[in-house]
Amino acid sequence: MTDQHPWLRHYTKGIPANIDENAYPSIVALLDETFKKFAGKAAFSCMGKQMTFAEVDRLSIQFGAYLHSRGLEPGDKIALMMPNLLQYPIAMFGCLRAGLIIVNTNPLYTPREMRHQFTDAGVKAVVICENFAHNLQQILPDTQIKTIIVTSIGELLGFPKGMVVNFAVRKIKRMVPKYDLPNTVSFKDALSQGKKFSIKPFQPSPEDVILLQYTGGTTGVAKGAMLTNRNLVANMMQIRAIGATAFREGEEIALSPLPLYHIFAFSVNCLALFSLGALTILVVNARDLPSVMKEFKNYKITCMTGVNTLFNALLNQPDFAGLDFSSMKFALGGGMAVQKAVAEKWQKVTGKPLVEGFGMTESSPVASVNPLDGSGKLGSIGMPVPSTEMRIVNEEGVPVPQGEIGEIQIKGPQVMKGYYNRPEATAQTIKDGWLCTGDIGLMQEDGYFQIVDRKKDMILVSGFNVYPNEIEDVVATHPKVLECAAIGIPDEKSGEVVKLFVVKKENSLTEKEVIEHCRQSLTGYKIPKAVEFRTELPKTNVGKILRRKLRDEQA
Repeated sequence: MTDQHPWLRHYTKGIPANIDENAYPSIVALLDETFKKFAGKAAFSCMGKQMTFAEVDRLSIQFGAYLHSRGLEPGDKIALMMPNLLQYPIAMFGCLRAGLIIVNTNPLYTPREMRHQFTDAGVKAVVICENFAHNLQQILPDTQIKTIIVTSIGELLGFPKGMVVNFAVRKIKRMVPKYDLPNTVSFKDALSQGKKFSIKPFQPSPEDVILLQYTGGTTGVAKGAMLTNRNLVANMMQIRAIGATAFREGEEIALSPLPLYHIFAFSVNCLALFSLGALTILVVNARDLPSVMKEFKNYKITCMTGVNTLFNALLNQPDFAGLDFSSMKFALGGGMAVQKAVAEKWQKVTGKPLVEGFGMTESSPVASVNPLDGSGKLGSIGMPVPSTEMRIVNEEGVPVPQGEIGEIQIKGPQVMKGYYNRPEATAQTIKDGWLCTGDIGLMQEDGYFQIVDRKKDMILVSGFNVYPNEIEDVVATHPKVLECAAIGIPDEKSGEVVKLFVVKKENSLTEKEVIEHCRQSLTGYKIPKAVEFRTELPKTNVGKILRRKLRDEQA
């Protein structure tokens, strides 16, 4: 790092310019220290059931020992496929302690998506919530999976609550389709049997891959980003450094509506905040907004993570403004762009900042963030985290001056080892140590970075670049708009024109109103030529709007 980077001024606010990426030789070393330090404290809460650090410590050792007893060895791949349940951190920490490589899997995957991920990774074992077991049944013969651990939503909630929850899920809501899988064991049985065994010793290395996090499913075939001990330790240390002046060790209560199998919640909630002794409140289903809001009544939440669509949805709940935000320090938005209108409304309603950060699965994921005290810049992705460089390059890969638009590149210890079994894709993505993000942006004069849009989402109108984010930011400020997405559609005269998809907040909204609203803030070629109203927009499981799906529909 040299003084030529103006963003280094950022680190005069009590945040170091660099972290010690070798502070821990492995994530397991970090876990061992954390479990001892905070043994008596509550670590996780789910549906009212709490679990202490000591309990998670003991149960994760039992789980890891059970995996070894089934013949699994360090370096073998295990898929974790469940929503936010207490079972997740127990299984995750147990797998890491047994030296296994975790393959996080979205439980809402179709059998086709599961087959690709499990065969591509060479998964040998799976922990799966019973709600999704019928999908596994369809593709099991195509995989190498021999060990199947099935769990239920109520399994660790205790008696009688767990029994009541499972009865409601299975019999009343009928959320568990019939399945027939061979040689399954329940999560509880795995923990019980694990008491008879111990974890066989192994020597973890900083360069060991411990997580295969699949990405790129929204833009093509999903690829497994190989994240190592060093990558995840570094990013955890970077997050802790950024939060040095905001977080109080052993005192934080973090709301986690984002699923832990998503890299954002995995690194921020399940590693960084966990290592600070935080109590993490797990929300099983983030789309169940009343259950998210309920946790503000149950706990004095100090911080939360989420995506723009979740924050927007909460702000549009009539009872949300009446909740108690007095203990909250900030909300952290990632996974997709935080719209300025949403951030401003969040500040107005809660009195606390909605802080935007930026990262990718390939960067473990956090690469830059605004100051957590809210002193950053709305509409920007902040500045690079410690020990990280960011730059803007043109199409030839040459760095461009401040203020000019180009592709954002990242260099730092959190950048992945590469894509699993895909050397060509790795070479296209990592060039001379720089991670090519595919995001178009610029570096402002004060050192803050701003994303203009995704390369693949850019619309070309008569030779002019049009960025959907800009259009969506403008449309989102209309009081009658709930959600929106902009894409390019073919046009004989201009090559492409902008088409806008809108979910109404008020039924009276018309196409004419939307267009007129755009005219006030956008130049002519950026104004949508077509507006289509929808009751909902296609989204990923974490709430990221899928423009690609809208483009495919139009095609």
